[in-house]
Amino acid sequence: MIRDDDLHVGLRRVRDRGRGSAGRAKPFIARALAAAEKAGGLQRRSGSRSRSASFGRGRAASIAAARPMTDRTRSVAVKARVVRHRAWGAPLGTHLAYLRREGVTKDGAPGQMFDAEHDDADHRAFAGRCETDRHHFRFIVSPQDAEQLPDLRAFTRDLMTQAERDLGTRLDWVGIDHWNTDNPHVRVIVRGRSDDGRDLVIARDYISHGLRARAAHLATLELGPRSDLEIRRDLDAQVEADR
Repeated sequence: MIRDDDLHVGLRRVRDRGRGSAGRAKPFIARALAAAEKAGGLQRRSGSRSRSASFGRGRAASIAAARPMTDRTRSVAVKARVVRHRAWGAPLGTHLAYLRREGVTKDGAPGQMFDAEHDDADHRAFAGRCETDRHHFRFIVSPQDAEQLPDLRAFTRDLMTQAERDLGTRLDWVGIDHWNTDNPHVRVIVRGRSDDGRDLVIARDYISHGLRARAAHLATLELGPRSDLEIRRDLDAQVEADR
């Protein structure tokens, strides 16, 4: 008969169950970090990725734009996509026709493209200028308080003017405002060529952070800083959404 006091527990190293260092058991902290990274809660920046983030125009501007942001800065969501032009892909004109589809305006009418100077931009001419380009950019700009802005198109023009200063080049772009969702937004198509005729390469940091920070500052200038009540309402909404 074995008594409880006959059982002895000893702490030892985990044995190597594989061959060499590749088969050794990972420490707990390494396994925890790997699980967090897999779940999307941790982002490791390798040397190559860090270099790619700083490559292109707008790197310095993205850092400068993010510094003055506070909890009272207006929130603006910006989604971006770089589209390469390939022989087997859908032409840009098809995408522009989809953006102008019926029902996207406030009164349910088809949308109308605009650019830096006109409210009736020629989308066919823009698509023609992009045919020989390597790529183009697609942005979705959605201010949280878009309905309170006096003019969403004017807001977009100011944002693109700021982007030109940040990137150091004139931008050839068209946009369209959509009001058929719960969050009014603007879709902006930017030609992938700078004013010197070269391919327009924008730093990843500016695409993912810099432009959003610029848009947030513009919205704050238009509507003023967020009040304590607005901040509280946003926090309550986020809690309810998480639940």
